Amino acid sequence: MRMLTALAFFILSISQLVASPLKIGVTAGPHAMIMEKVKELAKVEGIDIQVIEFNDFILPNVALNDKELDMNSYQHQPYLDEQVKNRGYKIKSVGKTVLMPLGIYSKKLKTLADLKEKSKIAIPSDPTNGGRALKLLEKEGLIKLKPSDNPSVLDIIESPKKLSIIEIEAPQVPRALEDVDAAAINTDWVLVAGLDPHAALAMEDKNSPYANVLAVRQDENRLEVEKLIKIYQSEPVKAFINSTFKGAVLPAW
Repeated sequence: MRMLTALAFFILSISQLVASPLKIGVTAGPHAMIMEKVKELAKVEGIDIQVIEFNDFILPNVALNDKELDMNSYQHQPYLDEQVKNRGYKIKSVGKTVLMPLGIYSKKLKTLADLKEKSKIAIPSDPTNGGRALKLLEKEGLIKLKPSDNPSVLDIIESPKKLSIIEIEAPQVPRALEDVDAAAINTDWVLVAGLDPHAALAMEDKNSPYANVLAVRQDENRLEVEKLIKIYQSEPVKAFINSTFKGAVLPAW
């Protein structure tokens, strides 16, 4: 009798483990919206997903590394590489998701040529997106940088208009538009803030290396995770992205 009870308990425990949903961390906006579509499609395949939203760039990796999440979907590869290097996370990317081009926006200017001397420009404060913004400013001829894969403001060697570069946490950059002359903003935060991504004065092109990725812990090998990656990188999800965001967010696979 005790053996049967123990066996029943074991079977129940296994069934509960199998039935537990995949916890996937996303940032608010496009990543959350796309993952809800993936959740809908995954349910048909018998995979249950719990989508958990975050409002910053730090916590989704902390939660994944601490086993509070099974996967996250919000960051590009250079950012993940920087986090793994500096924080020691045991995290890896397992598939590309979307490209959210970074753009330069303004509520005061019609073109970047209208920038005056000592104008204020806000950029994300995290190293990879900050470097990304500086590269875009250089591409537009506003500054010149020392050669670097990931430049910082200390690498600015020329600024003809003596621009004042202000570093702000990425989610807060859209709010700074009232106080600065222009700002470099990630598309996800543009959409969350209700701004028009097509109103950018300058934007990265489709060849940007900053495609976002799905990330898991290094020891992850569950079959349902592999299935979820295929669902994400499917034609129905691509069609959803294209119809919903109309070119502001691009499939990257």
